[in-house]
Amino acid sequence: MAFKLVQDRRDTNDYPDSYYQATRNREISLGALDGSTRADVCIIGGGYTGLSSALHLAQRGYDVVLLEARKPGWGASGRNGGQVCSGQRKDQIELTKMVGADTARQFWELAEAAKDTVKQLVARHRIECDLKAGIAHPNHKPGYAPGTERYVDFLRREYDYAQIDYLERDAMAELVGSDSYHGGSLDMGAGHLHPLNYALGLADAALAAGARIYQDSPVSGYQEGKPSRVQTERGVIEAEHIVLACNGYLGKLENRVAGKIMPINNFIIATEPLSEALLGEINPRDVAIADSRFVVNYYRLSADKRLLFGGGENYRLNFPGDIASFVRKPMLQVYPQLANCRIDYAWGGTLAVTLNRMPHFGRVGNAIYYAQGYSGHGVAMASLAGKLIADALSGEAEKFDLFGRIPTRSFPGGDLLRWPGLVLGMSYYALRDRF
Repeated sequence: MAFKLVQDRRDTNDYPDSYYQATRNREISLGALDGSTRADVCIIGGGYTGLSSALHLAQRGYDVVLLEARKPGWGASGRNGGQVCSGQRKDQIELTKMVGADTARQFWELAEAAKDTVKQLVARHRIECDLKAGIAHPNHKPGYAPGTERYVDFLRREYDYAQIDYLERDAMAELVGSDSYHGGSLDMGAGHLHPLNYALGLADAALAAGARIYQDSPVSGYQEGKPSRVQTERGVIEAEHIVLACNGYLGKLENRVAGKIMPINNFIIATEPLSEALLGEINPRDVAIADSRFVVNYYRLSADKRLLFGGGENYRLNFPGDIASFVRKPMLQVYPQLANCRIDYAWGGTLAVTLNRMPHFGRVGNAIYYAQGYSGHGVAMASLAGKLIADALSGEAEKFDLFGRIPTRSFPGGDLLRWPGLVLGMSYYALRDRF
């Protein structure tokens, strides 16, 4: 088994040695901030949230500076499973119970707008990122099948969402090439893409719109004021507004919102290119797949015919010493026919979850906007977040403020105990997955 290993999310300022890095289709050469400058808006973080914010704000005429600690798309935006999901992380039936039918429908409409935002950005800016349609959601337990069938019927009946179908066990087995599942759904309104090439396309579009992007410029702190001052090792930005777009890499930069999210690590492997016969067996319709486990297995085919398989989590700063073996185990539970398949790449990334699994948008102070905690739905929702931040800064805050209608509790225990509490809770649900 040959593979390339990235052990730590902090190990290099260059892109991690992932399949995505090896197949990125553009280079963006940027300098670090050196000296002082002014802007209307200073964005901290160069993932989807920050890049989309920079693009949409620049298009509205704002003078925008984005500060990225490493390179655009270096974090989770350039390492994830590439799935452009429908809905929120919490399903519409649960949301209806939480906030009522009208507000739940508004969240659905925002999620639909998020998918459309990705598709429009890809088309308008000619971003070559292998965007394709379809995500299947198979059930890993037979008891989940009736609920999935009811949910598909709910979406088709109450939301007029005709792009999703319920699949019985045999149909799902044919779709995903595995008999380890018990039916599920197929959502052809969702999709998948190459996440790093999408992020780099957003960066190029933001630069073309007039945004200034500095890489290798980690922010050490800021002081609120009129204007606010954002400090890096070699420079200072004075700006009327600050956008926190750090997500799982926020750290202690802003303690007023840090406790609302929990960074967790997730891992992906890429196989060697597969034969046409094997491709036709394991994924004949070239859709993405995300199963019903609490610690989700998610996978899809790459443009050059590899299986990209994500699975497993940990809750520490460091990644496992052998990511390939860590992820290969759940892959073989789904696809034992890949036992002799070579693993060419293995890598990890850090995302952020909230307790309620809903995105956490809001403001702190008078001039700081933030969007974080996408809980695995970040490709679409973070792309939309940038647009909503631009709208809110321009006085159109209704959609941005909708997320405040669901209270986002802090993780219990503060800095000292929230990690042990998360590990205990996640371990419980992981055991439920197994048994």
